[in-house]
Amino acid sequence: MDRPIRKLLIANRGEIACRIARTCRRLGIAVAGVHSSADAGARHVREIGESVLIGEAAPAASYLNIEAIVAAARRVGANAIHPGYGFVSENPAFVRAVEAAGLVFVGPTAETMERLGGKASAKREAQALRIPTVPGDTSGLTQVDAVLAAVQACGLPALLKAVAGGGGRGMALIEDTTNLRNRVESAMREAEQAFGSGEMIVERYLPAVRHIEVQVAGDGQGNAIHLYERECSLQRRHQKVIEEAPSAGLEPGLRARILEDARRLAAALRYRGLGTVEFIVSGEAYYFLEVNPRLQVEHPVTEDVIGLDLVELQLRIAATGTLGLRQEDVRVHGHAFEARLYAEDADAGFLPGAGRLHWLRLPDDLLRVESGVDSGDEITPFYDPMIAKLIGRGATRSQALDRLRAGLEATEVVGLTTNLGFLRELLAWDETRSGTMHTRLIDQRWQPRTRPAATVPDAILAAAALGWLRRERSRDALGAWSAPELSGWRTATGPIAPSTQPAVILEAPGRRCAAHFATPDALGYTLLRLVGEAAEVSLRARLDGGIDGACTLDTDAYNAALRLFADEDSLIVHSPQGTFRVRATPPLVAAAARATADRSIKAPMMGKVVAVLAAEGQAVRAGQTVVVLESMKMELQVVAECDGAVRGLRCATGDMVGRHDVLCEVAD
Repeated sequence: MDRPIRKLLIANRGEIACRIARTCRRLGIAVAGVHSSADAGARHVREIGESVLIGEAAPAASYLNIEAIVAAARRVGANAIHPGYGFVSENPAFVRAVEAAGLVFVGPTAETMERLGGKASAKREAQALRIPTVPGDTSGLTQVDAVLAAVQACGLPALLKAVAGGGGRGMALIEDTTNLRNRVESAMREAEQAFGSGEMIVERYLPAVRHIEVQVAGDGQGNAIHLYERECSLQRRHQKVIEEAPSAGLEPGLRARILEDARRLAAALRYRGLGTVEFIVSGEAYYFLEVNPRLQVEHPVTEDVIGLDLVELQLRIAATGTLGLRQEDVRVHGHAFEARLYAEDADAGFLPGAGRLHWLRLPDDLLRVESGVDSGDEITPFYDPMIAKLIGRGATRSQALDRLRAGLEATEVVGLTTNLGFLRELLAWDETRSGTMHTRLIDQRWQPRTRPAATVPDAILAAAALGWLRRERSRDALGAWSAPELSGWRTATGPIAPSTQPAVILEAPGRRCAAHFATPDALGYTLLRLVGEAAEVSLRARLDGGIDGACTLDTDAYNAALRLFADEDSLIVHSPQGTFRVRATPPLVAAAARATADRSIKAPMMGKVVAVLAAEGQAVRAGQTVVVLESMKMELQVVAECDGAVRGLRCATGDMVGRHDVLCEVAD
């Protein structure tokens, strides 16, 4: 077999599309990409340079659209397709469509995917080779009642897992029978939406285990090798957060047995390309979990300790049908950690976020960085909210861990709430430092907390006020008063004082004040009066630079380089003292808002309405779920804050809603 890859279509998005393109360019392979309407300006489109629009924002209309992807490959003259991970990467129908079109598929065969891609069938293959598996039902269940019966037969605690899925989607831990039917239906619905199949398996849940995965590679002819293991035990809601290679907690004999079982499975099934065989470890016992017949998100840590480019290896196998290396050629040198930086709020149950990344600094001078976004890009609700993967490598485990910690300290994100603080704290835990973690560690130990907001300094309020004034003038929003030499009414001669009427109301955690401006002096300084509930402050300030970028604030007592961004009705000030969001509202608008009593149920994030559980006029209790949203790989229950009756229902199943959109009201 020898089918050189001349031009590759990358059927994915984000950081993995950028990463695959980088290897192709090094190898002299031309590349093209695909994008949805939501990704028209995305980084992967900019970096690849040639990209085909394949559908609307929803994955089912674009990145899961097999016909559109194959047509895109024909359009750009590609003779091979790489699926990346997620989306169609584990879909045997996609593999057959690619090969029927005469194209090379970079990955396993359709038959392999059917035998290993589903969790139920993969367990049966492992059992045939006498590889230990977790007790439970392996038949694959499509009816809610059948899943309920399997849970009863398995006993509690039990784990529901989507046959076709991964990444924690369609997965539910059942520890008691409270609302069991609703939880099963939710898991099956989530699996259906994510993978096109609601089929489930039920397994006995084993607490406090380690999650070990083995990277394997095969030539499709029965020759297979392992590329050692990764430790993926640091998880939240069954989704990996920190990964490392190699594992620090495996006794050598146990490691050897796990590696050999993974290799045997790949060889027995004549595996082609790269895949990952996953296990859980409890003491000296280990159990097969599943096979991911694709490239994994965490593959960089393996690359960094064995010194191989795994995408290059994938391309070589697809083009030549040979591995090009033997088991004895693969050696581990050093250690590597990977942290996944997400747009999510760890203190709100890891609630994902969406919006603009006003400023993003990733420390590529300290770490290996894999990212699909830049400053100014949007994190949308349609896809995974990952911002970047940050990889630290060292000669020893402690050195790699320290480098990752230093890189996280140097990372800056402005505009969205992220898990950056959570990652920094997680790396400092004793269990992480010692390598004694288990898969429930985060769920058991992490306590969401309400952190006291830092008091906003006067200088930051001044910067926000001057930024607001500059933004309003640039939009000519102040009418006749837009000229910089005009800042308010003047009724007397003499020195120019701040206007008697406030120009804007500034609100931030712990602060609320009215800002009064005077006319800028000859040096560009403006006298501001900040009138709060308990105090009044006057200061002379000058802001050099523009909105949405770097600027300098100079006051009588403070001088600093800042970054100032406008975001809806707020100004975001990124300073050496911290990052502060200051809401800026004209006085009349602020007064009207305070006068409005609000019993509305609002969407906490952008997303799709997947269920409306209350009708117009229906009585609801505080805490009762009214609407279910789906966004960024998770379902969110939106509940009533008080007792009452639903009024003014403004959404229906299938609607897309924005953050803070009113879904309905709860009337007395």
